[in-house]
Amino acid sequence: MWAKAPVTDVSAQTAVDRRGFLADGLRPVECTACGTCVLVKKSSQHHTSIQWQTSTDNCAEYAAQNKPAALMDTCSKLRASIESLVAEGLLEVPDG
Repeated sequence: MWAKAPVTDVSAQTAVDRRGFLADGLRPVECTACGTCVLVKKSSQHHTSIQWQTSTDNCAEYAAQNKPAALMDTCSKLRASIESLVAEGLLEVPDG
């Protein structure tokens, strides 16, 4: 005889997972070129989570593109700002 798997609230678990993944370790980073502020978490040397806190209106690189920021990769100047903080040891990158 078999039993059905228990019904779980997937949306509630997803919200918990999202908070656990992003909320723990997010650090504010300001672009040195335009001042745009984002929250950043490095999960590995090659994986960076970015949570936007302000619009991209001040960013010349985004302005030069003719598509929404959501469809673009992170601007090169913001990426350089993040990499600089990592190199200075001010933004933690987990081992592994």
